Amino acid sequence: MQVGLTYDLRQDYLDLGFSEEETLEFDQLATIQALEETLRQLGFRTERIGNVWSLVQHLAAGRRWEMVFNIAEGLAGFGREAQVPALLEAYGIPYTFSDPLTLSLALHKGLAKRVVRDAGLPTPDFFLLESPAQAAKVALQPPLFAKPVAEGTGKGVSPLSKIDDLALLEPVCAEMIDRFQQPVLVESFLPGREFTAGIVGTGRRAEVIGVMEVILKPEAEAEVYSAENKEHWEERVIYQLVDDQEARRAGEVALAAYRALGCRDAGRVDLRSDHNNEPSFMEVNPLAGIHPSHSDLPILAGLAGVSYLELIGRIMDSALERSEVRPLPALARTGADHRPLTRLRPVRSAVQGGWR
Repeated sequence: MQVGLTYDLRQDYLDLGFSEEETLEFDQLATIQALEETLRQLGFRTERIGNVWSLVQHLAAGRRWEMVFNIAEGLAGFGREAQVPALLEAYGIPYTFSDPLTLSLALHKGLAKRVVRDAGLPTPDFFLLESPAQAAKVALQPPLFAKPVAEGTGKGVSPLSKIDDLALLEPVCAEMIDRFQQPVLVESFLPGREFTAGIVGTGRRAEVIGVMEVILKPEAEAEVYSAENKEHWEERVIYQLVDDQEARRAGEVALAAYRALGCRDAGRVDLRSDHNNEPSFMEVNPLAGIHPSHSDLPILAGLAGVSYLELIGRIMDSALERSEVRPLPALARTGADHRPLTRLRPVRSAVQGGWR
């Protein structure tokens, strides 16, 4: 089976003049190499496609794939993670991970929290602040926590994000709005333990493979899982697999939120506990990083006894099980080097011995 790889390579954007911060979510070459090698070990043939611009060129030239392993983050806008999946859907090409609706919804943390709240799940009270002047309308009591509404990898999160004095809310949010050109999510700060739950599968078949506690060392920026702490996690963070009552509750909330938001194949849900040790949903990453030794999901999986090979295999199992490739319309079939696709019928588990 031919599997295309879509991704945003950090160096490509740095070469175009984008900044380190703008490219923080993008992948290193080592991630692509590890993913490609693992897929080949599982019996798949691979082809590197690259970012959305490269995908457009490939599609226009008539290239098609039986499956695309998509980890492309996109560059700008609330729909940036949805761009590659939307194109693939237009051409009837199946892909891994969530669909455009879920990716856009999850990226906008405020909208995601509304869906999770409406599903009856705990999440901190919040206010979506679109301009600094709106700071006066925030009725929440400090301490508060502020972050850009649609960034990942801790972008925009620093010790200044925790706000103990309401007088600081407007200047902190003004700086974020100016810097990231998007609204700021202001939440009630939860003082308890911080967890991230790894989930694999789709719908009723989705399951929590482990809950990991994020423990900041004294060397870390205090009280915040910031971009700096994430970037230098080896020196600043302890990741600890936990299975006590509070952690199991975190896993239950995470799985319910994952399903409520329509996430597929795999993802990661971040939670934090309140004064009563009750975990609450903070945000979800339906396109979690997959560097084998640097990204939270593979780290968590490894602690839970799930190897990188098995993790990627289970993601592919989920994507192939739910996917059906239909013949493409005549307009989409034009172009060089293209054979009409037929329905995929999985023969056996990728982990157990490959697909044919």
